[in-house]
Amino acid sequence: MTPSPPAPTGRTAAIILAAGLGTRMKSRTPKVLHPLCGRPMLAYVLEAWADVTPELPAAPPVVVYSPPVAAVRDAGLGEAVRFALQDEPRGTADAVRAGLAEIPEDTAEILVLSGDVPLVLGPQLLAILEQRRLDDAAIALASVYAAEPDSLGRVVRSDFGTVERIVESKDATPDELESNEVNAGCYAFDAAWLRRRIGAVRPSATTGELYLTELVRLAREDGRIVSAVGFDDDGTFDGINDRAQLAEAEWALRVRRNEAHMRSGVTMRDPSTVYLDWDVELAADVVLEPNVILRGVTSIASGSTIGPGTTILDSTIGQDCRVWASVVERSVVEDGVTIGPFSHLRPGTHVGPGAEIGNYAELKNTTLGARVKQHHMSYLGDAELGDGTNVGAGTITANWDGRTKHRTTIGKAAFLGVDTMLVAPVEVGEGAKTGAGAVVTRDVPAGKLAVGVPARIREPRVRPPDPDAGEPGDR
Repeated sequence: MTPSPPAPTGRTAAIILAAGLGTRMKSRTPKVLHPLCGRPMLAYVLEAWADVTPELPAAPPVVVYSPPVAAVRDAGLGEAVRFALQDEPRGTADAVRAGLAEIPEDTAEILVLSGDVPLVLGPQLLAILEQRRLDDAAIALASVYAAEPDSLGRVVRSDFGTVERIVESKDATPDELESNEVNAGCYAFDAAWLRRRIGAVRPSATTGELYLTELVRLAREDGRIVSAVGFDDDGTFDGINDRAQLAEAEWALRVRRNEAHMRSGVTMRDPSTVYLDWDVELAADVVLEPNVILRGVTSIASGSTIGPGTTILDSTIGQDCRVWASVVERSVVEDGVTIGPFSHLRPGTHVGPGAEIGNYAELKNTTLGARVKQHHMSYLGDAELGDGTNVGAGTITANWDGRTKHRTTIGKAAFLGVDTMLVAPVEVGEGAKTGAGAVVTRDVPAGKLAVGVPARIREPRVRPPDPDAGEPGDR
């Protein structure tokens, strides 16, 4: 029976190394801020650490940055994150030294992570910490049994299974090169020992940098144990150095996220063509058709279907809606709405329950009441439409006079004829109508009819009901 690891005698802290610019990314953006599924890759490392902290008395994580990547401080990583400056790029051991300045004195153990390893998981980090405590080791590190170790540093173990050293492939013997166990770059340290020995790390003879792997030698000199926790080569400890690896990591995260949604009751007809940002919320019984893109802070309520070719950004979609081949940006759509195909809801749009928005309809900063029908090509900008209003094909709100935006207000159960142009600011009263081709430049009272260019106000003609005409939305 495997003994349980002892509880830490003090707090556990994390130092996350994020000072490198990442020149192979060929970008002005710091490497750790490149987005994966809508979030900086560094955010995933912080989330893995957060998954560990409920199990431990933990201190706030410390992110080590350098002057070229000062943007990391302003990336909105959370109020609990602390930052430490590595003023010159002198290697990973020097970065840890900088981070130690922000670690509380009552810290018992320190986890050191790389900010460019976004696929790492909380249970893996917890296993490394528990192994260090179980062995009372100075260091416990993560190792990977690599399928292709190539030029990676090998972990050399003693006959008893503890780590004796980490050797670079160019310095390894033929016997050492036969091992496929490589250093994954994730460490747990005895905090007191680390503070005492970090200053003894010697510069590399070839680069002059101070490397964390040198601490393995120092621990063995002190007679302390160095443990290694071996993991399968499943990519979770892979670092990102270029755009190709960035794309591979995004694919892995997307598969992970899509599987979680499907296990929670979401249907994806073809998960390989569904692109979700990490913070998108999907209720059970949502259906996502192929070629769907959901970005930002977007939520889709139960029973809604998002059809092929749809992009939704920072928007809320209610229950039992259908959105098909359309774009929705920073908008709110209430229950039972149909949108598309080829509709565009621009920022500030609010669509009431049961509304119908059809092909080539565009809305911007507009509120539609319940059961409004806008079935055909039309533009509604800076407008408010009351419940039950019908919008004829070709209707346009002329909201911009060249200097200022103006609003259009349309009452309940209004009827806008084909090719109506509403020159804002203008108000159309409840139950009012406009004739085909009307150019409305002044308010239309409730129940009246506006016809002509410019529109004149008349009493509407009363027509006998046509039993074969069907509903307005059928035409």
